[in-house]
This record gives sequence, structure tokens and C-alpha cells, in this order.
Amino acid sequence: MKSAKHKEPAITDLRWRWLKLEEMEPVLLYDLLAMREAIFVVEQTCIYQELDGLDKKAEHLLAMDRGQVVACLRLLPPEGEELRVRIGRVAVTTAGRKRGMATLMMKKTIERAQSHYPSSGICLNAQTYLQGFYRSLGFQVIGDEYLEDGIPHLPMQF
Repeated sequence: MKSAKHKEPAITDLRWRWLKLEEMEPVLLYDLLAMREAIFVVEQTCIYQELDGLDKKAEHLLAMDRGQVVACLRLLPPEGEELRVRIGRVAVTTAGRKRGMATLMMKKTIERAQSHYPSSGICLNAQTYLQGFYRSLGFQVIGDEYLEDGIPHLPMQF
């Protein structure tokens, strides 16, 4: 007897949620932080302070698949002398990377930034190997490569 093959939902079938930290249920917050730690600390073998205090100021975009966080990022509003919104902590599970989640998530974030902060630009610090991905979305390199937590990065702007 053949078993039915599990069909992955289309990326458009995912549940996308914009939340502030204080709006997250404790279990959801735990799952978000566990996913980020699994990618940024374990997968990328980078020991650094993942909880940097900026999550408190950010809006977080989460992609949920059957109750699991499969992609996330944070959007920081302009603050002080910084006139741009900042995208950071972009993370997609291994399975999600193969499904194009990062592209859809970034497009949703650019739309959100432009609608909520129409007079602000958008910036991010991209891992250097991902510059082609960010360029394909309209970002441009605006500075020299630098090391952040031992990983080469480039400052980019939309």
C-alpha cells in the first residue's frame, strides 16, 4: 500500500504575522528565539549575543507553517539620527529556503516599510554571500565589507 506523500503548502498559504514583542504569546516568542538561535548561532557556528535589546523596539514578521515559525525578520523604525528603517535578523529554515520564503518575506517587509515610513529609506547589513539576493530585490551596496561577529557583511540600502 502506497503512503500519501505529504504536500508542502504553497508559500502563499503560510500564515504571515506582524507582531511586536509584547504581543507574542510566550510559546511563540520561545519558538521564534529558538529558530533564530538554531540558524544564527548553531548553523552558522557564530557565538554572539543574539538578544541585543533591539527586539523590544522592532516589529517582527513571522511566517507560520502548521504552528511552527519557519521564517522571520525584524523591522526597526527610524530612530535618532538614523532616518532609515532597518531590516535585521532575517532567518528562514532550511526547508523554507528551498521554497522561496525569503523573497516573499522581504517583499512584504519592503511594502510595510514604504507604507508605514514613506519618507524613510530602508537599510540592512547583509551577509556578503547574500548580496546578490538583496540586489535582486532592489538593494544596493553603500559601503565597504566589514566583519560582524566573524562573518563578512555589507551595508545595503533600498
